[in-house]
Amino acid sequence: MAALTLLRDAELYDPDPRGRCDVLVGGGEVLAVGRDLGMPRGVEIDVVELQGARVVPGFVDAHVHLAGGGGESGFASRVPRLQLETLTTAGVTTAVGVLGTDGTTRTMAELVATTLGLRAEGLSAWCWTGSYELPLRTLTGSVRSDVAFVDPILGVGEFALSDHRSSQPTFDELLRLASDCHVAGLISGKAGVLHLHLGDGSRGLSLVRRALDETELPARVFNPTHVNRKTGLFDEAVALAARGVTVDVTAFPVEDGEDAWSAPAAIKRYLASGAPKERITCSSDGGGCLPTFDADGRLVTMDVGRPSSLAQALRELVASGVALEDALPAFTRNVAHLLRLSRKGQLTVGADADLLVLDATLAVRDVMARGRFFVRDGRPVVRGTFGHSP
Repeated sequence: MAALTLLRDAELYDPDPRGRCDVLVGGGEVLAVGRDLGMPRGVEIDVVELQGARVVPGFVDAHVHLAGGGGESGFASRVPRLQLETLTTAGVTTAVGVLGTDGTTRTMAELVATTLGLRAEGLSAWCWTGSYELPLRTLTGSVRSDVAFVDPILGVGEFALSDHRSSQPTFDELLRLASDCHVAGLISGKAGVLHLHLGDGSRGLSLVRRALDETELPARVFNPTHVNRKTGLFDEAVALAARGVTVDVTAFPVEDGEDAWSAPAAIKRYLASGAPKERITCSSDGGGCLPTFDADGRLVTMDVGRPSSLAQALRELVASGVALEDALPAFTRNVAHLLRLSRKGQLTVGADADLLVLDATLAVRDVMARGRFFVRDGRPVVRGTFGHSP
């Protein structure tokens, strides 16, 4: 790699629109942004001519089953861990791992190790502690210690509410968990967020509403995801966003006639609702199980979440009439702000050089993570340790 990379003549969204300009990258960060940047002398530099191609921040995906998810139809249904190039070719430059349903055959040690392995391969990665269940699965024995002392752990997630697979937590149990997240965040300077899996149960977000009504816990601690899985649940989520809760929609497939909103439809409705624009995010559920159960609780169908669903959701959102600059924050800056990752989700001077070059159809063409190209012309040029395995 050259010491510096100059992206010349980009149509830059940082994610706000900045027009045609050059972007100088070095040491893994954005060094300069401006029109007709000069060529530094005496330093090796790669020049990439973009001819007006759109450059946007890399996706920050706050819900990925990095070590694999699933397991809801026997041991053979455990989804394998995600490979580096599965993330990079999808435009994900920052990933946050979750365990999910299975905290029995999957462990926090495995998730933390997988997260650190992705870091070693060049990707920015963090994770949540815990899984769907109580007692909470942790690495050190407590939420506060996990968040305070284990570098990649940002908070708790995905802890399940309103789902037949949850531990059916009581109101007091939810409050204790949220309190531990909050205080751990204060101690460590991390996000200290409680990332909540929402099922399709009739109780919806009632426990979170009650927590805001009856306690001193700040709204920012609660972060419900999958809120677009039911139209009524989504309406509840929009109301909570107006009270300061950041809500997360999932880019999963939605069938015609299903009582759910696709991620593009949900984000468009959210932006039109007047709720705070900074309180909506989108994640992929990559590597996670997307199950359908019958009335007897038997698994009928199972799909697997894909990180590439983020780029597809962005394209569909823009095709529906939403301006790119209005669509991008849900995939970039809003997520980084929630997670308190100040160098992520933006392309300003001093930020990490995590960026995507989009083609004319808004498909991901090139991917740079921390100043290094991982994908060129849609193909991975850097593979993970086992990326060539059969």
